[in-house]
Amino acid sequence: MESKIAVASLAALAQDARLAIFRLLVQKGPEGLCVGDIAARFEMAAATLSFHLKELTGAGLLVARQEGRFIYYAPNFEEMNALLSYLMENCCGEESCAPAGKPAARKRKEKVI
Repeated sequence: MESKIAVASLAALAQDARLAIFRLLVQKGPEGLCVGDIAARFEMAAATLSFHLKELTGAGLLVARQEGRFIYYAPNFEEMNALLSYLMENCCGEESCAPAGKPAARKRKEKVI
């Protein structure tokens, strides 16, 4: 995978709603879900959902198929696995990646507005 493609995929996932949609569809597997079911699950307006699905599809992370008058979206597992492989390509300097122990939880700094 080229870094340009990886960046586009990661950028598409770098938004709360899109990440949640993608994770839901990964759980549902290759059959995916129809747009109406996704919208109902997230209580999202059709235009907003359409925008998010377009971003994920454009990044290659989702595939769409039409069945009658319904459109179903499912994860593109090949692209997802390619992204994961790219991210893990140089993991641990080619040594075993088995964790030696549970890492300490990282605390995030809260933004003060």
